[in-house]
Amino acid sequence: MAVLVYAEFVDGKPKKSTFEAVYYAAQLAKQFQTSAVALTIGPADAGDLAALGQYGVDKVLHAQEDRLVQFQSKAYSKVVADAAQAQNADVVVLTHNSNGKALAGRVAVRLEAGLVSGAIALPDTASGFSLRKPVFSGKAFAQISIQTERKVISVNPNSLKPEAGSGSAAVEAFQTVLQDSDFDAKLVKRETMSMDVVPLPEAELVVSAGRGMKGPENWGIIEELAATLGATTACSRPVADTGWRPHHEHVGQTGVAIKPNLYIAIGISGAIQHLAGVNQSKTIVVINKDAEAPFFKAADYGVVGDAFEVVPKLTAALKSFKNS
Repeated sequence: MAVLVYAEFVDGKPKKSTFEAVYYAAQLAKQFQTSAVALTIGPADAGDLAALGQYGVDKVLHAQEDRLVQFQSKAYSKVVADAAQAQNADVVVLTHNSNGKALAGRVAVRLEAGLVSGAIALPDTASGFSLRKPVFSGKAFAQISIQTERKVISVNPNSLKPEAGSGSAAVEAFQTVLQDSDFDAKLVKRETMSMDVVPLPEAELVVSAGRGMKGPENWGIIEELAATLGATTACSRPVADTGWRPHHEHVGQTGVAIKPNLYIAIGISGAIQHLAGVNQSKTIVVINKDAEAPFFKAADYGVVGDAFEVVPKLTAALKSFKNS
């Protein structure tokens, strides 16, 4: 049973979640005493491709042509499925992000495979092949069994920490036959984040704020705290809806679902829709002047106080600690 992992590259570079998916696939292959092969689609540096071997894959397939420069779920899913068949892979691993979600269902249909999306651990094979994943917006966990011969798994970011070794993978070109009909979607607009900012789905540290900040002009103290921690900034839905912050910073049930090691919520009441997108955070710190704010029930640590007094003092203390 070989394992194929789609190793996502963006603008020619691997993402943090790419290494996690590759490491997951390699550990899965080790569990079944088989080989792990990575597939990259689009532009990528040969050195970066070979370096995926540090995370346990034996070989990297590189599919590259002009039409594959931009992500296209229909075309990319055909490449992934064809690569799985060419490698006789019984398991395909993807990252559970926006592109992975777009691919997973298509790949599963093409391969007639069972699918578990958002897995957070390696499969339990004591009696079959079952995977653990969060359900009901993270309020519970399910153990789902895949009974088909072929299997597709998408792995939640930040579910496991990849460990790099010293290996190097062999890189091979991979080609498949693509039709014009595989590219029937058209890219209308693309907005690129600064490369200095870790995208929210991959961020390990997140500083978020809500309407308690009273206006966009007060966001400086949030950004300063985030910069001091090396964190990514986020916000609640009302803040994004009113235009105080860009929509890509909105975390919650209708925004980005995140799983950082540390989530600091400032001036956010903690409505259930917001909690649904952040309750898988390993540690939650809440700062709110309302002692009855619902968010305190979900917090690991809570500070009852005015954000305009607490946050600057917290930032100053962190700077002092770092300097010492």
